[in-house]
This record gives sequence, C-alpha cells and structure tokens, in this order.
Amino acid sequence: MIKDARSYSIRALFSENDNATFYVPKYQREYAWGAKQCEALFDDIFENESGYFIGSIICISQVGDALNPKLEVIDGQQRMMTMSILFSALYACLKDHREDFDDDMQFTLTNIKRSLVSRTSKNLKFVPQIQSNNLNDYKMLLESIGLMSHQVVAPYAGNRKIFKAFKIFKDQIQQLVDSEGLDKTFGFVDKLLNTYIVKIEVGSHSAAYTLFESLNNRGIPLTAIDLIKNKLLSKIDDGGDAVDASYDEWKNILQYLGEDYSVQERFFRQYYNAYKSKLNPIAKVPIATKSNLIDIYEKIIDHDSDSFLNNITKAAEVYAKILLNNEEGLSSGLKQQLKDLSRIQGVPSYLLVLYLMMNKDYLGIEGDTLVTIMRLLVNFFVRRSITDIPPTRDLTRMFMDCISDIEASIAPHSDFVHLIKQRLVSNSSPDDFFREKLQGPIYDNNRGATRFILCSLEESEMTIDSQKDLWRRGAKNKYALTIEHIFPQGKNIPNTWVEMIAQGDTSLAVEYRENYVHTLGNLTITGYNGTLGNLSFIDKRDRTDKSGKQVGYRNELNLNTDLCQETSWTIEKIEQRTEKLVDKVMELFSFEKD
Repeated sequence: MIKDARSYSIRALFSENDNATFYVPKYQREYAWGAKQCEALFDDIFENESGYFIGSIICISQVGDALNPKLEVIDGQQRMMTMSILFSALYACLKDHREDFDDDMQFTLTNIKRSLVSRTSKNLKFVPQIQSNNLNDYKMLLESIGLMSHQVVAPYAGNRKIFKAFKIFKDQIQQLVDSEGLDKTFGFVDKLLNTYIVKIEVGSHSAAYTLFESLNNRGIPLTAIDLIKNKLLSKIDDGGDAVDASYDEWKNILQYLGEDYSVQERFFRQYYNAYKSKLNPIAKVPIATKSNLIDIYEKIIDHDSDSFLNNITKAAEVYAKILLNNEEGLSSGLKQQLKDLSRIQGVPSYLLVLYLMMNKDYLGIEGDTLVTIMRLLVNFFVRRSITDIPPTRDLTRMFMDCISDIEASIAPHSDFVHLIKQRLVSNSSPDDFFREKLQGPIYDNNRGATRFILCSLEESEMTIDSQKDLWRRGAKNKYALTIEHIFPQGKNIPNTWVEMIAQGDTSLAVEYRENYVHTLGNLTITGYNGTLGNLSFIDKRDRTDKSGKQVGYRNELNLNTDLCQETSWTIEKIEQRTEKLVDKVMELFSFEKD
C-alpha cells in the first residue's frame, strides 16, 4: 500500500533540486487556517529546538514525467499551504534588508524564493486547490512580493484566509527583525528549514483513504502526559502497594486538571516554568516547551520521584482553583478576577498565578493583595489583546521574569504589587497606542476581547438591583448575549441604511461600512442579534417580542442608554460614541487605578 515513507526537513521537501510538485486536488477543502493556528505554528517553531516535528502528509504519486513527478496531497494540505505562506512572508520582509546580508543570508533568501517558484520552469512548488479563489489568491500573493506577474485579479483577496495568514506572519517576522535583528531572525529561519515532516507516498486514492483512516481513527497515541505517568510508575514500582497508591494520586492530579489534554499539558509546562529556579539544576532546561516536556520530567522523576509526586499534586490542586474547577476557599473577588482573566485570554499568566497562590503564606500575600494583582493581570491582557504587545512568544518569559523579580526581592513588607505592576507596565503598549487601537476596528481584530470590553463597560455601571449575567450560555453552550452591530455589517446594505448613513449613495455607504462598522461606537450587546440583524435603526431601537417585552435597544442595558435617545444613526454619532466609550475603557483598564 505504501510506496515510500521518509522524514524530510522542510528545506529538503521544498528544495528546487527536488523536482516534485505538490498540488491539492479541487475536491479537497479550501485553506482554513486562522490566526490561532498560524500563531501556534510560528511560536512552536520559534520556541523549540531545530529538528521540531510537525506531522505527516499523505500523497498520491501521479508520475507522468519521472524527472518532474506530481504529488497529489491528500492529507496535510493545510500545513503545506501555511508553510508556503510563511516562506512568502519571510521573503517579503527579508528582501528589503539585502544590503545588510552576508553571503549565507543571501543564499538562504534565494533558497526561500526557489522554495516557492522554480527558477527554470517558473512553476509553483506547491499548487493550492482552485475553490474559493485559493489558487488565484496565492498567485496574487506571490505577485505582490515580486515572484510572479500578470496574475488574475481576485476581488477582496485581502479579506480571505491566505492574505490574512500572510499578514499575521509578516507582522511577526517584522517584529522579530525590529526587536532581535537579522542574526536572530535568520536563526528562526534556520529552525524553520530544519523542521521535519514525514512524507508518505501511496499509489492510489483507495490506498490513501485507507491509510488516512488508519492514521486518524485507529488507536490513541501515547501523549507526553501518558509517558510522564509511565515513567513515574516505573520508577516507584517496588512490587508492593506504592505503585497503586501513586497511580491513585496521579488520577487525582488529572481530576483536578480536567479531561482537556491541552490544559493538562499546559499545567506541566507552567509548573516547571514557575519553579524553574528550583527545577532547572535538575532538568537543565531554560524553559519548558511541548518538545522537551518529557525529557524535563524524566530527569525530575529520576532525581526524586516521591517529592515530585507530592509537589505536583499540591500544584494541581491549586491549579484547579485557578481553573475554577474547585472554588473552595476562594473569595468572591478572587473568583471574579480569575473568571475575567480566563475570559480575556490571560492563560499565559497562570504560571505566575500558580506561583503566587502556592506561596502566598510564605510571601505574606493577603487575599486583597492577590485580588489586586489579578486585576492588574486582567488590565494587562485587555491591552495586550487589543495591541498585540507584547507578542505571544514573549509572555512565558515575561511571567518567569516576574517570578525572578519576586524571588530576588523576598523580604519583610516587600511590595509585590508594585514589583509586578512595574514588569507589566514596562511590557505593555503606551496609552496613546492603546487608545489608537481602541479607536479602530476592534471587532475585526479580536472579537473575544471586544466582547469582554463591552461586557466590562456594562458591568461597571451595574448596581446591586440591576445585576445581569452577561456571560450566561444558552443552546449549544453559546453565549446568550452576543455582539450587535448597530449599522449592519453584512455586504448587502439595506436601502434604509443607505439612505440614513450615506444619503442614498451606495458606494459611500460601502466605504462607511468598511471604515466604521467594526468600531467600538457601532457595537453593543444583545440577546436578540438574530432578530435585529438588518432592521432599520428605529426598528432596532423599538423592537419588542410577541409579549411586548423590549428586545431592541430599549432593553435597559446602560450601553444602550444613548441609543434610546437617538432618532437616526450617522457616522458622526458613531465617532462620538466611539470616543466616549474609548475614554471609559482607558479609565477602566488603567494601571494607575491599582
């Protein structure tokens, strides 16, 4: 069934010297990776050592010309497409620095170029499928960076996945060049080129399907957590009852953490990183990553398996409180801040939170102090979610540095709040940049953070009598209250809105939609998004359900108070409301409050 299966570096797989062309048949799904997957791939390559393994691809060998074989990609096309986009972003960023290159850098840039388009045949090394403009968008992308010419123009390409992924990678690479310089950037390039993938070739579609089903549906591979458990139990096994007791303790750990493997794996990374000063002499690793996790814990277990199990169990019990899997002993204020920290994508700070909660008695941290620190972290992540400063790859190091600051300053009456605040402020964006980003299309840039900000604005105005749970979930575990665009965001702008917003000028209405629809002043929250949709402003404002209950903007939410007084909705009013809400956000999430 399998004709060939070998491990290749990305350098070899995309090499011009290998005349094979990879193409995706049209029946495969279109390119689907978003920001989360692209950023995760970039960070994995950046954080791990050279030789990092990113998975396998399955190809059908369609050899028409033995010297120029065509390989039909059946599984792995998303990774192949993403690698091609990443190469494009590297070429686009680095070519402008040629005057600063040494010979090796110039040689590497040329190879990146030839990994995309052949020097002799001008053929693509990787050919996407044609659906949803994937092939046209990709060719347009290569034309935009100077590697192809006279391509078919695909309207709105910049709004689709390929160009969005390109922008994500380009921004990350440019940030790397600006902050670390060319040498460090080419160090990342070298890691990328030495990333490995297994290419499996089969001779038919039936063979490919059988193999695909086998790889994806049969058996569950051992995870890093399974291997750590096996190492622990084999170390403890003395033929008596100790191994059974240890196994029961291990099950308790996983019960604290929950069933989500990504949470379990993250906990083990964050535990090491939180206690690096104690564990590094044993493991001799500067930072825990996915690729070195097993090696770290093998060494720790070999050093002292009993202490390891005891310490990791205590840490897992505290981590369960951070996850709110166990709320026993938590004050209402601390529970609220932990909820907010989770909602605003503050998970990277859990290593610091774990350290503080594990050592609060030793450090002399009172409950109110812990709440204040959590609030600072929430403010930090609100700002980070809107500005992307600092980059994701710097967060773990930053929180490890916070712990180092604390350990270097432990003394009676140490002001840990000030210490942590200094570190957060120094790594955050300045206020003027935060304000600038808040004034832009924040919904389009980060919907989760936008929802958090809108809910926080509403909650800040609530009284005891007007309390509402803005985070409750309804059918299919989705939020009951969602973000509502006052001026509708759909491509087909209703005539009533064209008249109101642009005095009947459709092209001007489209321009306004592009520039204003996702700004803060045009957003609110509602439990009736589906029923408001494209209604006129007045209908949205005065909408009621069958029983006469107000479900439009007269729904008693403070966010909508100003909307209830309006009889029309214009660009000027969007701008005014944006400035008003931005001022409130700046005050609500200011570091100076704490």
